[in-house]
Amino acid sequence: MHLYTMRTPLAADFAGTLEQLAEIGYATVGVSGRHGNSPAAIRQMLDRARLKAVLEHVGYDIVTGSGLPQALEDVHTLGGQWIVVPSLPGSLHSPDGYREVARQFNRAGLAARESGLKLLYHNHGSDHEVVDGVSLYDTLLNETDPELVGFELDLYWAADGGSSDPGELFARHRGRFPALHVKDMAPNGDFADVGSGILDFPAMFDTARQGGVKQWLVEHDAPADPFASARASYRYLSRLRY
Repeated sequence: MHLYTMRTPLAADFAGTLEQLAEIGYATVGVSGRHGNSPAAIRQMLDRARLKAVLEHVGYDIVTGSGLPQALEDVHTLGGQWIVVPSLPGSLHSPDGYREVARQFNRAGLAARESGLKLLYHNHGSDHEVVDGVSLYDTLLNETDPELVGFELDLYWAADGGSSDPGELFARHRGRFPALHVKDMAPNGDFADVGSGILDFPAMFDTARQGGVKQWLVEHDAPADPFASARASYRYLSRLRY
């Protein structure tokens, strides 16, 4: 479970929310917002719930600035293996901007590797746009060092962006996608519980091993009932065969 989905109950009862996720069957989480808790306190709550944090989302300005060493230490404290940039500033939304991002990611990725972690980037729909004939997402894929930079592919946003098919990405860029945001799309384009929408997850997952996928992280950006959404998505994925 990517914990952004659960932000409302987490704000009210962080420990209790983690315990309920474990009861549903989740084993791992991605941290996105600490809700006033320290990394050490979150780690204690995770340990008590017998959950493992595999990553944390950390802002681009922190990862590319002086806050990176502390951010890496915090991910270690949480028990994760990936530090993930969740989005990019709008001012960089151009081919030249994404080339600069790639340079910054290679630098930060080297620091992450030296600390025993790996840097990932989480996409949104605008990352898949073609600007002046250049695919922005392809720029990141092609101009970052595969040894230093990977990707947490959000399947909803890849589909929403319209130019990046996850199955093809996994086959063309082997091993670049250790983590996925498994998020479904309703027929009208809204967010949906996994398995209730129109995205063809079996087709996407058919090449996931080639893409290097190690973690599925369920996400719903705006669930009416976060726990009902968590249960429905878990039930679908636990029964999925492909």
